[in-house]
Amino acid sequence: MLHIVEHPCIKAKLTILRDRGTPCPRFRRCVQEITGFIACEALRKLELEEFRVETPLAETAGWRLRDELVLVPILRAGMGMLDALLELAPEAKVGFIGLERDHAGKLPREYYCKLPEPGEHSLAVLIDPMLATGNSLAGAIELLKSNGFRRILVITILSAPEGKAVIESRYPEIEVYTGSLDERLDENKYIVPGLGDAGDRIFGTIAP
Repeated sequence: MLHIVEHPCIKAKLTILRDRGTPCPRFRRCVQEITGFIACEALRKLELEEFRVETPLAETAGWRLRDELVLVPILRAGMGMLDALLELAPEAKVGFIGLERDHAGKLPREYYCKLPEPGEHSLAVLIDPMLATGNSLAGAIELLKSNGFRRILVITILSAPEGKAVIESRYPEIEVYTGSLDERLDENKYIVPGLGDAGDRIFGTIAP
């Protein structure tokens, strides 16, 4: 199921990302800021456990996360979102999945996968700025499942209806949190209106 996280700050910052004139440093910063807003909503259902803590004045109930977060950016664009999530959950473990698009066949090719060992309370959080065709995300979900992760959620910045349909048909149990559901994919499988190639704009590898 796809959830669109509605917030005025997300809308304003998405406009900055969409603007082709936004320079790389500001683009990168906005990606992190939007990720933080979306992550707060996506992680709202995390399980807690209670323990006792001493304040300077008295003993009281305290809380800590029962869930063990495993953050998994899809390389390379997902790396632009990682720091924002680590700010929220510095105790999280981090795994990496490397997928690149075959521009001829438009299908993802795995070139790297390094994941922590899943535990009883592990929750894998897949992060990637764009849910376009859904093929890369589906490939990453399969890798997580084959490595023993039973609980998975997804955080993206933009999504396309085509990708939404793919994930919801194949993995109806997985929740996807995004900042916007855009209009469509173009003939090159880029999101329209979108923001261009997120990885290139985050890392400045080509002009936006």
